[in-house]
Parts: sequence; C-alpha cells; structure tokens
Amino acid sequence: MRIVIAGGHGQIALRLERLLSAGGHEVAGIIRNPDQSQDLRDAGAEPVVLDLESASVAEVTEALRGADAAVFAAGAGPGSSIDRKDTVDRAAAVLFADAAQSAGVRRYLVISAMGADSAHQGDEVFDAYLRAKGAADDDVRARPQLVWTIVRPGHLTSDAGTGLVHLKASTGRGTVPRDDVAAVLAELIETPATAGLTLELITGSVPVMVAVKDVAGN
Repeated sequence: MRIVIAGGHGQIALRLERLLSAGGHEVAGIIRNPDQSQDLRDAGAEPVVLDLESASVAEVTEALRGADAAVFAAGAGPGSSIDRKDTVDRAAAVLFADAAQSAGVRRYLVISAMGADSAHQGDEVFDAYLRAKGAADDDVRARPQLVWTIVRPGHLTSDAGTGLVHLKASTGRGTVPRDDVAAVLAELIETPATAGLTLELITGSVPVMVAVKDVAGN
C-alpha cells in the first residue's frame, strides 16, 4: 500500500512511518519545513514539502494521487495560538479530507483527541483545540465517500510501548505511549472493517492486533 501522512514529522507520525515502512508499505509524509526531510527518510518515508495552511486542494490532491490510504496526523502543537488551532487542527484537516476525496483515496484515518467536541465551551487555548478537533471530526463523519476511522488517544507519553491497549468507543481517561498509538494506527489502516468508528485509546491489557479485531467485529 501507498500511505500518505499529513503532519509527517509529528512524534506519532514518525513512529508510524517506521512501522509502515518496515511492514513493506510505501510511505510519504507531508511536512512544512524542508529541514525535516532527512528525519522522514531515516524513518523510511518520502518527504513531501507542502504547507497545509496555505496549500490549495489541487496541490494536496496531487500529493495524495495514487495513495491507498491517508492519515491526518497534523496539529498546531503545544504553544501555538488559538488562531492556529483553527487553521491547522480544523481547516487543514478539512482541506486534507477534501483532497483525499478528490484523489479518490477512500481509506482515511484521523488522529484526534479525547474530549474533542465542536461544542466544547471555554476560552483557553486547549478549549479551542478541542473545538477545532471536534469540528474536524464532524466534517469527516459527514463524508460517506471516505472509509474513515477516528482515533482519540488519551494523554500521550513517550514511554516505551507495551503493545497492550484499551480501544473502545469509550474508554474513560488514561494515558497511552505514542508507540502504541502508532501501532494501533498501523493495524487500523489495514482493517477497513473499522470504518465509521470513533475510538478512544488508552493503555490496557489487550494486544493491539486483538483490540483492533475486536472493534472491527462489533
């Protein structure tokens, strides 16, 4: 499979690129900063330099042309402004989904956030983040052309992955290593039976492959 990842230099994205490349997939990562290109090559991914805050649908469509799956893993990141929560976490996500449809890419995964809700109240930056993520998720859910799955991890850590997770529509609060988020995403990409699901993810007691099969079978 050819898989294109938006936000290709993110901490989860780099882990996912390594997993997918090791699994024999062709991987491309969209990045804004060309100085990050070597990091993607080291992870086994082809860097595609494109700024999703200013790119056109046509430009992003071209980057997605020929892909079998797309993953939206971009984010404005900690320390960014409320405005960028909207331009990256919402608007860039909508742009990427538009481009996926235009390119005919049906399998579509989103890294969202636990608690994401377009109606979330509050004036802090994190409140704006949850609203932006929620609005982006709502947009994807309204696209029957996409075979989409939304993943909402709990609090992310840089601990080594355990390979044991709790993956359900609702898990309650918890933490999860980025390693395990990447492992779940890699498994979900090849499990289109999870289409139409919004899944929360925290550390648990079930092996990743089994957890994904369990939700696909429900």
